[in-house]
Amino acid sequence: MWRVAGTRQISEMGFDPGWLALREPADRAARDATLLRRAVALAGPGGSVLDLGCGTGSTVRAFEGAGATGAHWRLFDNDAGLLARAEVLHPEAKICQGDLAEIDALPLGGVRLVTASALFDLVSRDWVERLAARLVAQGTALYAALSYDGVMRWSPEDAEDATITAQFNAHQRGDKGFGAALGPEAAEAAAGIFASLGYEVQCAPSPWRLGPQEAEMQRLLLAGIAQAAAEAGYAGAEGWQTRRARVLAEGWAEIGHIDLLAVPPGDGRRA
Repeated sequence: MWRVAGTRQISEMGFDPGWLALREPADRAARDATLLRRAVALAGPGGSVLDLGCGTGSTVRAFEGAGATGAHWRLFDNDAGLLARAEVLHPEAKICQGDLAEIDALPLGGVRLVTASALFDLVSRDWVERLAARLVAQGTALYAALSYDGVMRWSPEDAEDATITAQFNAHQRGDKGFGAALGPEAAEAAAGIFASLGYEVQCAPSPWRLGPQEAEMQRLLLAGIAQAAAEAGYAGAEGWQTRRARVLAEGWAEIGHIDLLAVPPGDGRRA
């Protein structure tokens, strides 16, 4: 999940609604279509789905765009403002406000599928292990999309791209309110945890591919990356941001993510 300069602190799990709206088309284009279709099938008509860190409901809209109908959504976030917007956009959903860190309090009763988008790179290994323990106990599947994987590619290249990426990745491993974050290792760690519990786990790349038409998103993204690199102690972050901003009209960026689908043992819907 991406922190953007000017938004609320990431440790509060807060994100500016404007940034969320700006990134949603890129997220939708990036999601792996095969895993998304499988997740939609797992939800099925009439199934209950819990979306963790739901924001304004972008995962619901991604599912609907992939043909989902009839699912009963529970939208869970700590941000009252984002939840108010989600309630307007998805009046049929059940709105749930609470603390994501409190795994035992999550409203998982009767849930067939848990979803999360751009969340798992913020949480700790312990958080994933505790969530997995609850899900396997009731045979619930997981679709965790858009976890940052540590890879950033830019064109035209800059001599400091690799250094900025390393500094940003180090920052991503800091505590975001759940203990030391998994950061770029999130999908790999989650896959191992769920596989050890007997889940069938599939992963697929879901990179953002941003060109001049996403210049405003790139501008905000550059600011967030540079801020994180500076907080990690890199003095050259501002200069890198300035140089990159000058070539937005002709440049492109590829930001790596991974989607994960985990289907519980004994589920007849396993591939």
